[in-house]
Amino acid sequence: MWSIAKREFISFFSSPIGYLAIGMFHLMAFLFLWVFDTDYNILEAGFADLNLFFGLAPWLLLFLIPAVGMRSFSEEIKQGTLELLLSRPIGLGALIMGKFWAILLVFGIAILPNLSYVWAIDALIQENVALDWGSIIGGFIGLLLISSVFTAIALCTSILSKNAVTAYLTALLLCFFQFFGWEQAALIFTDYEWYKTVANLGMESHYTSISSGVLRLEDVVYFTALTMLFLVVTRQFLIKLKSI
Repeated sequence: MWSIAKREFISFFSSPIGYLAIGMFHLMAFLFLWVFDTDYNILEAGFADLNLFFGLAPWLLLFLIPAVGMRSFSEEIKQGTLELLLSRPIGLGALIMGKFWAILLVFGIAILPNLSYVWAIDALIQENVALDWGSIIGGFIGLLLISSVFTAIALCTSILSKNAVTAYLTALLLCFFQFFGWEQAALIFTDYEWYKTVANLGMESHYTSISSGVLRLEDVVYFTALTMLFLVVTRQFLIKLKSI
């Protein structure tokens, strides 16, 4: 599994796409948080905390992770190397998880410099005001859980097409709907219980809870189960390809 992860990680940074994707992530985060006059601008918000960053980050990850994962299987299918991989004594689970952890490692590299925002916020707040470490830690845990789901979705769509652009767009749409779509779909219900049930199918309400500093077991189980669902679906598609 780790040999696959290392191979995928090196492959990602062997092309300009890797550097471009991570560079765009940081550039857009910096511009929206510190330069552009938007709802996410920390200097214009009137209060100094990282909640604005945690509100912006899912939108950025929505574009970053499908871009990272779009070539995971589609490039293998296009170049004919997937059959070679499947013929080796590597379990399908190890193959999938190797690619999965490689993408998450890229996420770690992308998100790590954003820890500097903690020191920036600390410099902006008044001396007698303490940082809300609960929401900061919860926010980064929430981003990790979101990224795991986005990664699983990207792998699943990557195996459906040998065209990386098609895989990217499909993953983008699925990630968008899974995060924001259910909340919007719930608005058609006037009954609160139905609204809450449908909204809870999406990631936004669970992420909001975690990023506020409340780490509930049901939210962790939700993200874990959703990640496993798409990984299992990916495995089923691999089994189908292997039998052809």
